[in-house]
Amino acid sequence: MQTSMTGKQTSSVFEVMKQFFEADGWRFAQVADKPVLRMSFNGKHISMHCFAEAHDDEELFVFYAVLEDRAPQDKLEEIAEFITRANYGIKLGNFEMDYSDGEIRYKTSLSVQGGVLTTKMVKNQVYANVHTMDKCGPGIMAVLYGDVEPARALARIAG
Repeated sequence: MQTSMTGKQTSSVFEVMKQFFEADGWRFAQVADKPVLRMSFNGKHISMHCFAEAHDDEELFVFYAVLEDRAPQDKLEEIAEFITRANYGIKLGNFEMDYSDGEIRYKTSLSVQGGVLTTKMVKNQVYANVHTMDKCGPGIMAVLYGDVEPARALARIAG
């Protein structure tokens, strides 16, 4: 439990995060003794691995959707261009890529310092995340496997 600025007792970020996933019917597993939950999501277009992280000390909730496919070394620049173009104008969250191993993920986060996290807030972050990854996933796959130029791949999914 934590205390809000009004002096009211509130649940920890981890407790609220876990409450959301339980109530919404997600199957998940906690990662060791860490405040991290691991799960999968099957979208309309792609499947992804997901991680929900609670940073109670910072009053921060972070959610990642990670593509199962990784960008090989020879596609890193093209994927970097795609995600840079995709990120432009996104209001909630962003794509990231690890240049060392080609991992591609989408991140949403929410700071609740001085406020109270609710399951509705967690839901908004999670579904904005997985829906964006699901929408953009076919474009990423087109760049990875179809030799489609990044701008063209993005234009295909934007319509």
